Amino acid sequence: MPDIEIGSGKSSRRGYGLGDVAIVPSRRTRDPEDVDLSFVLDGFTFQLPLVAAASDAVVSPRSAVEIARLGGLAVLNLEGLWTRYEDPEVVLDEIGSLPAAVATARLQELYAEPVREELIKQRIRQIGDSGVVTCAALSPQRTVQFAKAVVEAELDLLVIQGTVVSAEHVSRRPEPLNLKRFIREYDIPVIVGGCASYPAALHLMRTGAVAVLVGVGTGSASTTWDVLGLGAPHATAIADAAGARSRHLEETGVYVHVIADGGMSTGGDIAKAIACGADAVMIGAPLAAAEEAPGRRRYWEMAAAHPSLPRGSLVEAPLRGTLAEVLCGPAHDSDGAVNLFGALRAAMAMCGYASVKEMHKADVTVAG
Repeated sequence: MPDIEIGSGKSSRRGYGLGDVAIVPSRRTRDPEDVDLSFVLDGFTFQLPLVAAASDAVVSPRSAVEIARLGGLAVLNLEGLWTRYEDPEVVLDEIGSLPAAVATARLQELYAEPVREELIKQRIRQIGDSGVVTCAALSPQRTVQFAKAVVEAELDLLVIQGTVVSAEHVSRRPEPLNLKRFIREYDIPVIVGGCASYPAALHLMRTGAVAVLVGVGTGSASTTWDVLGLGAPHATAIADAAGARSRHLEETGVYVHVIADGGMSTGGDIAKAIACGADAVMIGAPLAAAEEAPGRRRYWEMAAAHPSLPRGSLVEAPLRGTLAEVLCGPAHDSDGAVNLFGALRAAMAMCGYASVKEMHKADVTVAG
C-alpha cells in the first residue's frame, strides 16, 4: 500500500474501518446449519466466537454465567465495582440514574473505593461454582499486585488489558510488568491487549499470550481518539494482527488467537471482523442492551472512571431483548443489533465457509 504524504515531513498509509469494507460472496454457498461457529482457546471450547467485554455494565458474576451457558466467554473486571463493594447493586442503581453532566465525576468517586483481594477471590469462585469457564481482567499496573489472589481463586483465563499494552514497557520506576516473565512464571493462560499494529501484535504474541486483543479507541463509548489522539481503523488493525499471527505461526508453530476488541454493534460488523482475520470478537455495548445486563440500560468502558484522565462516556443502552435474543435471536428489527451470531452464521453460509478460520479466506472490498 503506497504511502500518503501528509506534509513534507510526514507520510502515512490509508487505514480502513469496518464500515469502509464489505465481504464479497464467493462462488459457493452452504446450509447455515452446517456452519460451525465454535472457538477453541487453550483447550477451552466456546460455541460462539464471543468474548464479553470487561465492563461492569455487561459482566457481573450472574451475567457471566449466563453468557457462558449461551456459548460465549465473559470477562469480569477485577478492578470494577464487583471487587470494590460487597453489594454493588446499590451503586449500579445510582449509575443508572446519573445525569450526563455529572456522570464522569461521580464514576471517578465510585471507583475510588479500594479493590479488595478477598472480593476478587469471592467473585471468581462464585462464577466457577456454576461450572463455567472463569475469565477476568486486570490492568497491567495491578497485575502483579493481585496475581496471587487470581491464582488462589483458580481463575481459568486472565486478561491483561489496557488502552494500549506493549511487550516492552520502559519505566524509571522499579519492576514494571514484564509480560514474558509473568506469563512464564504463572500457570495461567493470558489474553493481552490492546494493540493496533503488526509489530505490536507480533511482540505481544512472542510473550507467550494465548490471544491478543486488537483495537484502540474503537469502542462506542470510548473517547480515546479524542483524549489521546491514539487509535487505528479497525479493519486494518485486525488484518495487521492477523498478518502477525501468520508470521508467529511460521516462526514457532504456535497459533495465537486474534480477538477484535470494540466498535462492533451489528452482526455485519462481527462478520467483517472475522473476514479481516479475527478469531473472535470482544463486544460490550450490544450486550449492555440485554435484559440480564447489570448496567441499568447504561454502558461504560473500563477507562471511563480513570482518576485523572477518563477516556469513556456513560452512554444509553436501550433494551433490545434477552441475552439469548441479542446473541442468537430471533430478531424483530432489521438493524442488525439483535441475533448477532445468527447474522454471522448467515454471512458465513452465504460465502460458503464452514468455520471461523475458513472465513478468514473471504474476499473483502473497500466499499467507498
